[in-house]
Amino acid sequence: MSRATNKAAALAQSNNIPLGITLMVLTTFVFAVQDGLSRHLASEYNVLMVVMIRYWFFAAFVIAIAKRNAGGLRAAAKTSQPVLQAIRGLLLAAEICVMIVAFTILGLVESHAVFTCYPLLVAALSGPVLGESVGWRRWSAIGVGFIGVLIILQPGMNVFNPAAVIPLVAAAMFAVYGLLTRYVGRKDKTATSFFWTGVTGSIAMTAAGIWFWEPMIATDWIFMGCLCITGVTGHWLLIRCYEVAAASAVQPFAYLQLVFASIIGISIFGEDVRANVAIGAALIVAAGLFTFWRERQQR
Repeated sequence: MSRATNKAAALAQSNNIPLGITLMVLTTFVFAVQDGLSRHLASEYNVLMVVMIRYWFFAAFVIAIAKRNAGGLRAAAKTSQPVLQAIRGLLLAAEICVMIVAFTILGLVESHAVFTCYPLLVAALSGPVLGESVGWRRWSAIGVGFIGVLIILQPGMNVFNPAAVIPLVAAAMFAVYGLLTRYVGRKDKTATSFFWTGVTGSIAMTAAGIWFWEPMIATDWIFMGCLCITGVTGHWLLIRCYEVAAASAVQPFAYLQLVFASIIGISIFGEDVRANVAIGAALIVAAGLFTFWRERQQR
């Protein structure tokens, strides 16, 4: 009786969509705040140093989570795909650095507007990389999304800013990271991938960032502490989100990070929203939501 009750409770918890949506909204808000803090700190200090300190806290969080799980650190680190797992960790660390550079050059609004195309890149590459089927409807949505990217970048205008390509590079890197995560997930547990992401990234960023260490004023140490806290909190909320609800149900709400980041960019950093950025971002989000809907229908 109690076993059946526990099983029913577990099933109910794993599909608690309202709670999952709430957690995803909180996650996007926390990550948007994190991006705002990264933008400020990276404009004052070297990007590699900022990301290095952020990764120290992230690695500590990952190790703490691993110790609490069954088998501890040894079980979390055990994988038959160490090279792929290491590449994933390095790719994510590099993507974070590239995206923060985009924040300092382009601002939060335009960077996030372009970056939101990464789910479309995942959909486009899932066929050749993972062997998944991508129908004409999703290919059409991908095409619409990239029209939105072109509207934002304006490559045909007389004055084209090459820096506008930086968040597109970050989106491509994050899409490949996501595909590799799905690929290694065929053999490894989520806890293992999470452990390798934090530890590999921390080692790589320490090797790169320690050479760019510079003194930080007291106020910015407070901001750095907030950056580390938001990073850990955001990842914890995201883990909880996927624990309580199906990813296909909550993933569309991840686009709210664009909204929150834009609000922060406009209100705190004095950024503005150009018409082409708003139109392009709307097309990208609409195309992304359609691909999520089609993927859910296929499943």
